[in-house]
Parts: sequence; structure tokens; C-alpha cells
Amino acid sequence: MAGDSHGSRDRRLLEPEAAPGEVELDHVLRPRTLAAYVGQRRVKENLAIFIEAARQRGEALDHVLLSGPPGLGKTTLAHIVANELGVNIRVTSGPAIERQGDLVAILTNLEPRDVLFIDEIHRLHRAVEEVLYPAMEDGVVDIVIGQGPAARSVRLELPPFTLIGATTRQGMLTSPLRDRFGVLGRLEYYTPEELQQILERAAVALGVEAEPDGLAELARRSRGTPRVALRLLRRVRDVAQVRGEGRITLAMAERALTLLDVDEAGLDRNDRRVLEAIIDLFDGGPVGVETLAAAISEDVETVEDVYEPFLMQKGFLQRTPRGRVATPAAYRHLGRPLAKGGAAGEGGAVGEQGALFS
Repeated sequence: MAGDSHGSRDRRLLEPEAAPGEVELDHVLRPRTLAAYVGQRRVKENLAIFIEAARQRGEALDHVLLSGPPGLGKTTLAHIVANELGVNIRVTSGPAIERQGDLVAILTNLEPRDVLFIDEIHRLHRAVEEVLYPAMEDGVVDIVIGQGPAARSVRLELPPFTLIGATTRQGMLTSPLRDRFGVLGRLEYYTPEELQQILERAAVALGVEAEPDGLAELARRSRGTPRVALRLLRRVRDVAQVRGEGRITLAMAERALTLLDVDEAGLDRNDRRVLEAIIDLFDGGPVGVETLAAAISEDVETVEDVYEPFLMQKGFLQRTPRGRVATPAAYRHLGRPLAKGGAAGEGGAVGEQGALFS
């Protein structure tokens, strides 16, 4: 991200990635079983069947690939799988495994049927990825001992294990790696009702007094993402404690969210900057993503991965072959008069009912 841009710094409240210091708190609030896990019904049902079958046979669960936007619970599901199987879990990430030897050391230290969880698996180095192929398929790793003409290859047998990979960009996975996963699960954005259930459970765990209407308002503005919902819960709790009576009511939730600059659609100032740039600077579009990123002082990856998915989900933005286009819903949300022949016309932009999901 553009580290010096004010947008990157202010984004933290609604950023779906975990912020520093949140990992430990997420662990406390994390459900331990599939029954306690809210949402993702299809993924849960499939995992429950496969886990039970593996338990009955006394085998390791087949390798699992979890994909979807950040903050939806991929790490939580990995821990639940290990807990349901009654085995240990080893957690790492693609960028953290820099050399083949690092991965070999992890694999050879696994116990039978253990779970190895690799977050951001699409960011594995290609040389490291090569080690995974025989490990996943044949349960072996080949290591080279010595150098030059005296070098020799030694094959090590691995205990049966389950690799769970998590990725926010499944398209960046190589075909050989993707094809070695036997269980695929795509996590989708949560409904407000599902987020309210998560918030109710979290409020009890955190000792927060909250009324259903207040939590429903938080859920509605949480961008379909549990991590964002839990972060808003903690911030609104702070406002209620200092500016109110410590109880999250509907009025307090609305007041706190206004103070935090999260509007009724769940957009913050940075989301609105994107839409305002398209509408005010480029007549509603179409505009290329590189030009748009330069106009708001962000890099292209930030625009594509952080801003656009939610704006498309809400039906405020459309990607077209010619560039990004603001929809009529975006004009209405910002209170702008609809441009003639602009956003609604060129590029075939969708209306409010034509929301796109990424």
C-alpha cells in the first residue's frame, strides 16, 4: 500500500486484514467447533462430512483450500478443523517460508494426522512450492545433501498430514498446487443477520452491554466481514463508555458510527474518495485503474484489493473493459446529480439492483 498516503493510515478501522494487536483478541473470540461457527453454511456442511469420514477411518483429512476475501474466517476454520480432528495445528504463512529448508523442517516435525495451515499460500516462493508437490501427493520430501559432484538426493517419508491453505487471490495459485487440494471452500460475505449473531456472542465474551437494535446497526454497516464487525463493536463500546452510559443502544450505535465516519452504507471517507474521484474528476467514468489510483494517491493493488470489492458488492462501482464506472446508486448515495450520458450511460453501468460480487 502507499504507506505515506492518508488513505492508507485512516483505512485501519474498516480494513479487513488483522491489525497489530488484534490476533490475540481474535483468538479469544474465535469459535472452537463447527457448530459454534456462524455462517458459511455450505462450507461447514461439507467440512463436517469430510472430517467425520476421516475420523471414522482414522486417516488424515484430505488437503483443504479455503479462499475468499480477508476477514471472513479462513484462519478460524483451519483451527476448528484441527480441533474437530483432535490433532495439533502448525500455523505459518507463504511469505514467512523463504527457503525450501524452512518448509522441510516444518513438514518433518509434524505428527501423524496433524494440520499444517499456510496463510496467503499464493505468496509461496516457486522453489518452496516445488517441495509441497511430492509432500501433498506422495507424503515424501526430497532433500539434497552436499554440493557439486558429491551431492546426493535423500527421500524422507512424512507422516500423513493435512495441509490447509488460505488465499484471498485463488487466481494467483499455480495449477499444479491448486489441483492437489481435494477439498475446496469458497467463503462469501456474511449477511447482517449472521454478523449480528457473531456480535451478540462477542458482546457476551467481552462483557459489553448491548441491545439487539444497536448490534443490528453495527452488523448492517460492517461490510459483510466479521473482523470489521468485531472491530466496530470495540470502538463503539469505547464511545458508549466515554460519551454514554456504557450500553450500546441503537441511538448510541448511530452516534458512534457517525463519529467514526462510517456512513449508513458501511462506507468510510476513503471509499467515498474513490467514488468522488470517479464522479468529480472523470465525469463518472470510465477511468483506468492506474489513473484512478494516482488521483487518490494510492497504489493499484490497494484500489483493486481493498476498495473495489466492497464498492462493487454494494452496486456503487462497475468494472468495464474501458475502465471503472460509478453507477447511478453511487450518485444517489453521494447526493450528486446524475451525469447525462456519463456514469449511467457509457460502459453499461449497473443500477442499484445490479450489485456485483467479487
